[in-house]
Amino acid sequence: MTRNSNPAAPAAPIRRWAGAPRERVIKKYPNRRLYDTQASAYITLAQVRQLVMERAPFVVRDAKSGEDLTRSILLQIILEEEAGGAPMFSQAMLANIIRFYGHAMQGFMGNYLEKNIQAFMDIQAKLAEQSRSVSPEAWTQFMRVQSPLMQGVMGNYLEQSKNVFLQMQEQMSRQTGQMLGAFLNP
Repeated sequence: MTRNSNPAAPAAPIRRWAGAPRERVIKKYPNRRLYDTQASAYITLAQVRQLVMERAPFVVRDAKSGEDLTRSILLQIILEEEAGGAPMFSQAMLANIIRFYGHAMQGFMGNYLEKNIQAFMDIQAKLAEQSRSVSPEAWTQFMRVQSPLMQGVMGNYLEQSKNVFLQMQEQMSRQTGQMLGAFLNP
């Protein structure tokens, strides 16, 4: 990658599949500033958060090395959100997540969390779709009355999630046993 001192210079073309949306490239400079190559302007972390909220495809790259820093920036946004008001993650949950790093189940845990969050988002989208014809006042009143019902729905969701995890754990145990058996009895 050639060094370019002009942040407004066009980025190298990114190869894409036909019909795929063009990924917005954001360059991160050593002074911690973020430069949006599509808008030809410096942007804030709050504006990157807005891109996430809009589901805009983007990648954050180190301006000098080209290294992908997207995960780092997303984690930084989560950190700011957690510090800014009503945190989503309890101390116990964060400690449990940390305990999975280096654990044999680390790879499975990320996939498990991702699938559960996607399932939760699917439920949320269905509720939103069904509530379009309901006025905001009626929806608020419904949610107050239905709080125990919603807790039941979430309880069922969590029970299903636990069952999926237990099935995955059982399957892994069987596969590990089979591999160990094949290794010990050639």
